[in-house]
Amino acid sequence: MDLKCFGLAVLFPIQIVYYILKASVCLLLPSKRKDLSGEVVLITGGGRGIGRHLAKEFAKQGAKKLILWGRTEKYLKQTCEEISLAGTECHYFICDVANREEVYQQAKVVREKVGDVTILVNNAAVVHGKSLMDSDDDALLKSQHVNTLGQFWTTKAFLPRMLELQSGHVVCLNSILSLSSIPGAIDYCTSKSASYAFMESLTLGLLDCPGVGCTTVLPFHTNTEMFQGMQVRFPQLFPPLKPEMVAQRTVDAVRSNTAFVYLPWTMRVLVILKSFLPQLALEEIHKFSGSYTCMNTFKGRT
Repeated sequence: MDLKCFGLAVLFPIQIVYYILKASVCLLLPSKRKDLSGEVVLITGGGRGIGRHLAKEFAKQGAKKLILWGRTEKYLKQTCEEISLAGTECHYFICDVANREEVYQQAKVVREKVGDVTILVNNAAVVHGKSLMDSDDDALLKSQHVNTLGQFWTTKAFLPRMLELQSGHVVCLNSILSLSSIPGAIDYCTSKSASYAFMESLTLGLLDCPGVGCTTVLPFHTNTEMFQGMQVRFPQLFPPLKPEMVAQRTVDAVRSNTAFVYLPWTMRVLVILKSFLPQLALEEIHKFSGSYTCMNTFKGRT
């Protein structure tokens, strides 16, 4: 081993300890938040659910312009009008993120009519809510195209300009189910796991790109119509999250340039347990908590 390699080997553990201490201090002390006054924010699935609350929160925090994408004009128009009445410029476009050519075409229209997107929020998602053998093939494909491949197309459409401007942020509204799957949502869990891997790779790939960051949000069950009917065994201990809170934490994570956010923070414990507990113990946790059967009463929308 030459002197340079030896020096790097000695420095490495010191760097790790430094960054752990730095992260600990940041948890205790408020960090500087990014000013959103010049930002143009595009939110997929922005007409309802968490997407609607994200639009309201970005507007509240001072975003310059908001752009909503979705498949249902009724909800897009309602949310857009609400944001506009509150004083923030807002536009909406019909776009199915599962359709690659439509994404690229609408991205071009957005640049021409509104301007460069500086914050992309990949929020659009669908859930089929059935077991593998009960699932329709087309429904399974739809989940993968919307929840996973849609992020490829939107990110490819807007990231190049962010890199040119050396200013931008890519956000993914993921799910804790990407790291801890449940029965009855095999399409959703699979697509969200792939989405998590996509964001993890993208985050690392942009480390040397100044001014461009990533945020992945992994919430527990959120109280929206998408997962209506889903029930855990102890709702007092594990209450569904409010979409307003998820939106607030997401926008705050963008402003603080936080890469990964677990909601609530106790979900980190679940991830840690999965790393060392035997499979039989994990299965008992699923049964005890009710996650093993929580989708039996599912009647949400796709």
